[in-house]
Amino acid sequence: MAGKINGVDVDRLVETIQAIQETPAIADFQFRAQNKWLDGGHNRSTITDFDGGGSRNNQRPTTFVFDADEPPVLLGMDQAANPVEFVLHALAACLTTSLVYHAAARGIEVQRVETKLEGDLNLHGFLGIDDDVRNGYEEIRVAMTVEAQEDQIEELVELAQRRSPVFDIVTNPVPVRVWATQA
Repeated sequence: MAGKINGVDVDRLVETIQAIQETPAIADFQFRAQNKWLDGGHNRSTITDFDGGGSRNNQRPTTFVFDADEPPVLLGMDQAANPVEFVLHALAACLTTSLVYHAAARGIEVQRVETKLEGDLNLHGFLGIDDDVRNGYEEIRVAMTVEAQEDQIEELVELAQRRSPVFDIVTNPVPVRVWATQA
């Protein structure tokens, strides 16, 4: 019985890994979000359920609501972070979770993880001024401060990058299909 390490129930983690090894199909998940435009750059996403672990429509006890907007300099009302800032949050959160979970699985205690991110974006792409400029980030820099056994920090940060789903999403092309329906 390993108990909890870094707030992670290691016994349950081991049980989950074993269950997936025995029944690989339970590893398939589908996450969903719904979004509604409100006004200007302001829109709202809600997250209520997901499929995974062998079950469909796993209802969450709470509906998660995320607003997005733009700062005034980008013609918004600054009522929330903008979408590209949410990408930074998702990347930081996923790297942190990946680091902590994998550290726990290896019996490594982590006392602190803090991450600072910066992303460079040039509006020439988004505004259609220059087709040679990306619409999205040109570069993202991630500085992680990790308090753990010193000789394991580099390994943990590398492992977080190797196992983080969001790091994979932002560093490798993902097929995205978009279609429209008449309201």
